Amino acid sequence: MKKEKIVMAVTIGISAFILVAIIFMQFKVVEKTDRISIDAMTESDLRSELISWREKYDELQLQYQDTLVKIQEYKEEYKSDEETEKLLENELTELKTLLGETNVHGQGIIITINEGNLQNDKINYEDLLYIVNELKAAGAEAISINDNRVINRTGIYTIGTESGFIKIDGKRILAPYIIKAIGNQTYLEGALLGNGGYVDELRKWGFEIQIERNDDVKIDAYSNSLSNKYMK
Repeated sequence: MKKEKIVMAVTIGISAFILVAIIFMQFKVVEKTDRISIDAMTESDLRSELISWREKYDELQLQYQDTLVKIQEYKEEYKSDEETEKLLENELTELKTLLGETNVHGQGIIITINEGNLQNDKINYEDLLYIVNELKAAGAEAISINDNRVINRTGIYTIGTESGFIKIDGKRILAPYIIKAIGNQTYLEGALLGNGGYVDELRKWGFEIQIERNDDVKIDAYSNSLSNKYMK
């Protein structure tokens, strides 16, 4: 970008120089055609001199017009570069958002799951996966569980037996499970509570689940590394 600015500045400088040259030549015509010189020249000489200066003037005028065209081209190219840079920045921002590399906020829902007084039944990783998948299918743009950002490569699993601890990308999480999702509130809530919605099923089994609509749900960036160790 710096190079384009320098080129534009040089071009504008050349244009200004040409204008000054045109004015200077007009003064030179007056100077060279003072009363004594005119008296000494024949009519033919005067016509030749006038034609010569007109040709030089026309040549400079053409150069000036050509310079103006070049300046406009540089301006359009510079503007195009700015638009391209802005477009690339927007695409990069969207990509970072999809990868979970940025903190995000927006309208959505917050789901709180309590295991209550159930002795033999507990939430397992499959329950959380079902809810996450239903939210994704409903158009959720960002999801987190207990403030752990969920992206495509996130691992949700259980260590040990079925009653073992749930982990998200190696981090142990405990009840209550708070799931945040950003997206259309009606779609997200409907996916969980509609016919066959998984939250309805969990409630029938005795789990305490609350769904809250929120116009400013905040979800933190993905905290683990996204680098690949083995893929080339």
